[in-house]
Amino acid sequence: MTPQEFITFVKADFDLTPAQEGQFLACDALYREWNAKINVISRKDIDALYDHHILHSLAIARYLLTDADLLERFRTAEILDLGTGGGFPGIPLAILFPDAQFVLCDSVGKKTIVAQAVASALELKNVKVVNARAESLTQKFGFVVSRAVASLVDFYPWVKGRFSEGILYLKGGDVVEEIAEVMARHRLRKGSVHTWPVSAWLHDPYYDGKLVIHLEK
Repeated sequence: MTPQEFITFVKADFDLTPAQEGQFLACDALYREWNAKINVISRKDIDALYDHHILHSLAIARYLLTDADLLERFRTAEILDLGTGGGFPGIPLAILFPDAQFVLCDSVGKKTIVAQAVASALELKNVKVVNARAESLTQKFGFVVSRAVASLVDFYPWVKGRFSEGILYLKGGDVVEEIAEVMARHRLRKGSVHTWPVSAWLHDPYYDGKLVIHLEK
């Protein structure tokens, strides 16, 4: 998918301002430049930046379209992207939701260098990048987002007590046991965990089995 094809695809579901279009288009050159210096995307996958990374990140936004109230709360929330790597899903979401405030956190310093450089070049005023471990954060957020940094069983304790609204987690594979275990271990109420197949929006075999997992507070 070319950058312009990406814009055309996304505009079928989301209204983009010219500034937002410019920011999304600029991601291609920025990530290619920084990935040549600090490898945060596999070399063979950089050509699929929009297909496999930016669109995957925006699957969270597409899921939010299924619940108008949830979408409105997310639009102006304070959001933690834990394990952001080079800025996914945080940077694409920050472009799409300029009234939300994002903290992009990763414990690997060289990855946060890339995330910060890209956010700065895109002039994203709603993004703060921190090089830290989850347990060192003291701020409470509305939502936590993340992209498959660990199993849900391991991930949930890292953010427990740090959010007031919910977790939106991008994860693939058979997650039934993970969900059952995290619900039992942390006594999550019945009906508080929802799954949405990314393939409902992105009809690419790459997304078969990939989900947005929504854990309500």
